[in-house]
Amino acid sequence: MKTVRLNHLRAALLAAAAGLLAAVGLVVVLYAQPAEANYPGKPGKIAYSGNDGTDLEIYTIKSNGGGKVPVTDNGAPDYEPAYSPNGKRIAYAASDGNDSEIFTINAGGGGKRQLTDNSTPDNYPYYSPSGKRIAYSGVDTTGNDSEIFTINAGGGGKFNVTDNGTGDYDPAYSPGGKRIAFEGSDGSDSEIFTIKVGGGGRLNVTDNSTQDYYPDYGPGGKRIAYTNYAGTGTDEEIYTISPDGGGKLNVTDNSTDDYYPSYSPSGKRIAYVNDAGAAADSEIYTISPDGGGKLPVTDNSANDYDPYWGRQ
Repeated sequence: MKTVRLNHLRAALLAAAAGLLAAVGLVVVLYAQPAEANYPGKPGKIAYSGNDGTDLEIYTIKSNGGGKVPVTDNGAPDYEPAYSPNGKRIAYAASDGNDSEIFTINAGGGGKRQLTDNSTPDNYPYYSPSGKRIAYSGVDTTGNDSEIFTINAGGGGKFNVTDNGTGDYDPAYSPGGKRIAFEGSDGSDSEIFTIKVGGGGRLNVTDNSTQDYYPDYGPGGKRIAYTNYAGTGTDEEIYTISPDGGGKLNVTDNSTDDYYPSYSPSGKRIAYVNDAGAAADSEIYTISPDGGGKLPVTDNSANDYDPYWGRQ
């Protein structure tokens, strides 16, 4: 069972979708965002989930804050968007009236397709570099914990990547497509791991006494951005680290919550969510991987979450 942070989007979604999303004995984790831009190329628009005054919908926006376009528009929460490698489709999680399932849609809206259809929650979709598979977190056959699965981008061909007794979330393909980074438990707290796409070869990336989650590979595959939460009395910050666990770097360092990092396809910027607390709302920002040049992307009176930086 996932036990970390109920302080921002999770709390908002659980409140907004209380009548729609069934936990089926599992604490349903609803965010964002996994996670999360990925493959080398020229940076395009950022997909994200934003509150339209009723529920969360998927939008795309330029990194300078212009050109906002609604992708979904309905009466149910839509969240955790992830661009396909060619930028033409967006995978996302949404309620089907009972629980969360994985869908895809054209990046400009329309052409909605449901990929998963079961009685347990599926979240955090992330396209493979080939665009042929989508990784996501779903409930295993025991119904007791979340595991990482992959599925064909058109549906079908479901494959269980992780298979253990602890919760696994937030999958993100490596740019080479051979490994998947994810959040898992080491028995005491959440850590970042990677695993082969066919299962096996699990490696510990982070190993500490604090909570690490929301991994996202840089486009060169040499760094992984993630969120760290050190516990009560602290706030969430963005870090990067080598896939082998070395060279940890602090990207954000302030007194407000920063989470859900997503690399730009150029690797020169990271999009993320900043939650300044009760007096403000969650907005999307970008920042250099070295921690400088913070810039706002969204600026409104509604909460914005789950950035995923696509490529042109």
